[in-house]
Amino acid sequence: MSKRRRSSYYDHYWPSYEATRPIAVEDGIKAQSQRGAFVKNWWADRWIKALTRLMDSGRLNRGRSYARRGQVLEIDIQSGTVEARVQGSRRTPYKVSIELQPLGQTQWARVLDALAEQALFAAQLLNGEMPPDIERVFEAVHVPLFPSAKGDLKTSCSCPDWANPCKHVAAVYYLLGEQFDENPFLLFMLRGKTKEEIIDELRVRRAGSLAVAEEGPTYASNQVEAVDARPLDETLEDYWHLGTQIGRVTLHIAAPTVEMPLLKRLGAPDFIDARTLWAQMGRVYAGITERAIERAFADAGRERDTV
Repeated sequence: MSKRRRSSYYDHYWPSYEATRPIAVEDGIKAQSQRGAFVKNWWADRWIKALTRLMDSGRLNRGRSYARRGQVLEIDIQSGTVEARVQGSRRTPYKVSIELQPLGQTQWARVLDALAEQALFAAQLLNGEMPPDIERVFEAVHVPLFPSAKGDLKTSCSCPDWANPCKHVAAVYYLLGEQFDENPFLLFMLRGKTKEEIIDELRVRRAGSLAVAEEGPTYASNQVEAVDARPLDETLEDYWHLGTQIGRVTLHIAAPTVEMPLLKRLGAPDFIDARTLWAQMGRVYAGITERAIERAFADAGRERDTV
């Protein structure tokens, strides 16, 4: 039996309410996290933290409890909207709606252009992975990925609670964070792009940039020098000798745009943290590179001495 809050002098300022317990649900969506941190990955954590700025801690805690008890019956994620049903204390489940403004076409174009320029980010996304620093790309082109202000999220619930967001909205929001944890592309879908659309557009951009790179510079016909086209058997004695054109070749040795790209592309094994692995292997790679350069220039010096 529910208990009504004791009336006081301030009742005419605040609406009265009854402390109730939700009807138990057998086949609801129960959170995988039953204690401690609710999500594992940084992007899901950012999503959860965005809600903490909008709600009081009491409703937030009750919403987390609802999510872990399985009170949310269903969640439907579409571009810009999330529709859900949550079982509360009344027989009829409450209808919850969460809206996040989708990004415009111009905004998405800026984001995808920037992502396509980052070979590592593009490779990870094309493989269905969320790059660890992808938020940096969104920030660089001044496009929001996560809700950052109160007006970014619009929430509603059919429950009688006067507060918005209420605990039912919070329960759905927590479960969304858990779903984003497992599939980060759902966050992009909420912002207006499906996984397939992002991958297709990245492939088009990457293919275009690679085609330009492969074409290389063009030259006028009068700039092309004649090439020695004698048969191979007539040039065997001079095969290993460098021609006069070698004097115009300029070598440029520089660090790669992305450090340890192959290692970062493969990812870290389960038994070691990624940043720890990169730090340790970074020292190994640096040592190998230094030694290789020393050997290369030492060999070049010896060749000059024997000429």
